[in-house]
Amino acid sequence: MFIISGMGSHVRKIEMPGIGTRYDVAGNRAPQRVSVIEHRDGRREIYSFEDSSTDPTSVIELSAEQARLLGAVLNGSYITD
Repeated sequence: MFIISGMGSHVRKIEMPGIGTRYDVAGNRAPQRVSVIEHRDGRREIYSFEDSSTDPTSVIELSAEQARLLGAVLNGSYITD
């Protein structure tokens, strides 16, 4: 497990052998958090947790292309004609 810090936020990076990498990000309100699983084939799964439960309140599955598009939108670099 690695802790990545920057801009007041912390991201835990956990290698998942045979699957890919999981990133855990704390939300603005404790104990809110988001986990992203980056599969080796490029797919992403986004899990949202609202409390200390191990069961997510929502799950979003994205293809590699959808993940890149969402990343561009969240980064503010997505441009339309």
